[in-house]
Amino acid sequence: MKKKILIISGGISKERLISLDTGQQVAKELKKNGYKIKISEPDNNLEKTIKNYKPGVIFNALHGQFGEDGYIQSILERFKIPYTHSGVIASSLAMDKEISKKLFIKNKIKTPKFITYSYDISVSKLIKKIKKKFKFPVVVKPLNEGSSVNVYICSEKKVTRIVNSIKNYKKIMIEEFISGREIQVAIMGNKKLGAIELKPKRKFYDYEAKYNANAKTEHIIPVDLSKNKLKEVLNIALKAHKVIGCNGVTRSDFKFYNGIFYLLEINTQPGMTKLSLVPEIAAYNGISFIELIEWILKDASKKK
Repeated sequence: MKKKILIISGGISKERLISLDTGQQVAKELKKNGYKIKISEPDNNLEKTIKNYKPGVIFNALHGQFGEDGYIQSILERFKIPYTHSGVIASSLAMDKEISKKLFIKNKIKTPKFITYSYDISVSKLIKKIKKKFKFPVVVKPLNEGSSVNVYICSEKKVTRIVNSIKNYKKIMIEEFISGREIQVAIMGNKKLGAIELKPKRKFYDYEAKYNANAKTEHIIPVDLSKNKLKEVLNIALKAHKVIGCNGVTRSDFKFYNGIFYLLEINTQPGMTKLSLVPEIAAYNGISFIELIEWILKDASKKK
């Protein structure tokens, strides 16, 4: 008999709609294949829902803050029920862009140069600091958001306006802008699943390019890389997966410029929607959507 699955989706992050979509897509596929499914919000009733429903596995379909930053994982640990994707520490490390980038650097994984800004000095002083570190344009982003929420490519003229517009984050990252090709790599446990290249019609692969079908981002698979270069980027993604201590499926986002791969970030809970990249990479490599989901469920019990 197949296990009862509880899917947690929705939440209060800026990626709520994507999470709901992921939850619905996963639920639909599992129901088709004979699983008993319940979908729940991560609200005040979650503990009661888990105790009453008694799932065999919890599928964490949350994205963004409180969903993939270690917060919900620390709650789920109390129930001693297997839950999907990475555990508390790995989720927390991956979501914090400053800490994860420091870990990449420590482990000799190329990543764009960066500084952080806590609104403790004027923006004019920040601009001087940026000029000492790297050139404009720069990337301005929150430290702990996913799906490119509130990520901007800024000229010197725009920095003041953009930095002031996201003050609610208290601390942000200013990153060297790397032009070049957008390469995404999926890891499945210890398996290098594959890569895909994205050619967004927009300035970069932002929230709209990721989730709006009308944005018409071109997905290229197989990626036009030499055998050695493909092997190199797959190896870097697996190394990052291990450095952070991830479980299950991850997706690493790279820029490829002048023969060098720059790791932007690692996603511990990649989307499972119709426009999501990991299911597309899996399908190209002969793994159906249900096979991918079932593998994630099976892997849930292996958390360290």
